[in-house]
Amino acid sequence: MEFTAKTIAEFLQGEIEGDPEVKVTKIAKIEEGMPGALTFLANPLYTPYIYSTKASIVLVNKDFKPEKGISATLIRVEDAYKAFALLLELYVKSKNDIKGIDELAFIDKTAVLGENIFIGAFSYIGRNVKIGNNVKIYPQVCLCENVQIGDNTVLRSGVKIYNDCIIGAGCILHSGVIIGADGFGFAPQKHCDFKKVPQIGNVVIEENVEIGSNTAIDRATLGSTIIRKGVKLDNLIQIAHNVEIGENTVIAAQTGISGSTKIGRDCMIGGQVGIVGHITIADEVKIAAQSGVGSSIKEKGAIVQGSPAFQIHEYQKSYVVYKQLPELRKQIIEFQQEIKKLKEDLLKKFM
Repeated sequence: MEFTAKTIAEFLQGEIEGDPEVKVTKIAKIEEGMPGALTFLANPLYTPYIYSTKASIVLVNKDFKPEKGISATLIRVEDAYKAFALLLELYVKSKNDIKGIDELAFIDKTAVLGENIFIGAFSYIGRNVKIGNNVKIYPQVCLCENVQIGDNTVLRSGVKIYNDCIIGAGCILHSGVIIGADGFGFAPQKHCDFKKVPQIGNVVIEENVEIGSNTAIDRATLGSTIIRKGVKLDNLIQIAHNVEIGENTVIAAQTGISGSTKIGRDCMIGGQVGIVGHITIADEVKIAAQSGVGSSIKEKGAIVQGSPAFQIHEYQKSYVVYKQLPELRKQIIEFQQEIKKLKEDLLKKFM
């Protein structure tokens, strides 16, 4: 694909400084720019590179003031980072604008297919599946019976969605995602064995959710496991049965959330966090990486850290003491030895 500075500036409503007809065919980092590439400058730490980059076009903020000559054509915009992200989004969409159904895909005759869809080779579309418009289903995806997929959703290779689950519009599910596997429900028996509890609910994922590779979201025992709109999940996350995650919450990799826990909206959860079941986490809570949450967090906007997790400022003060424990132990031993010697000296004196 080839674009001129003029075309890009018109799309971004930016102002051109330099050659409006210069063309770009690729995107690069500013420090690795080459002729024919588009890049951007948003972080002041990278400012020196704008004077040496070989990129043909650079997006900059409107208030950027160069200290010396720049060979590249500049496009001034309100926010260079946001403008660059918008161009990347359009680039990805145009690159993945594929349609059609591969002859090696299996589609049950009862399935309902929308317009302008793509279904890759060796995908399985089961009974009564409903697929919306502009959906992209890459090779080896499995949609079991009664699954619903909303408009403009993308399912990358190897996604598996069990029966009765619902995926909203504008979602992205990356390779290896498993939606709707059985929740971890087993009833202890008399002889130290376990009887499986049937999991007859489903998973409901609302619109504009993105789920990273190899993340698993279990179906509910009864009712639904629910991922609200705008949620972003990283790779390798486990979400157990009957969990509910509020709107626009983001969760980093290797986090595990136990069954029936309710997480509020606009929360931020770091990597490798463990959350026990049957608790509630308030809106706008932040949980630091590797924390263990063992009880409900009721305060809106709370920031917690540690295992068990507690208020982050208290954790940080406690950690200062914790780091000093070896030295404190050494001092205590020395005090004990001094006290012992003083006692011995006193006994000798009064004996």
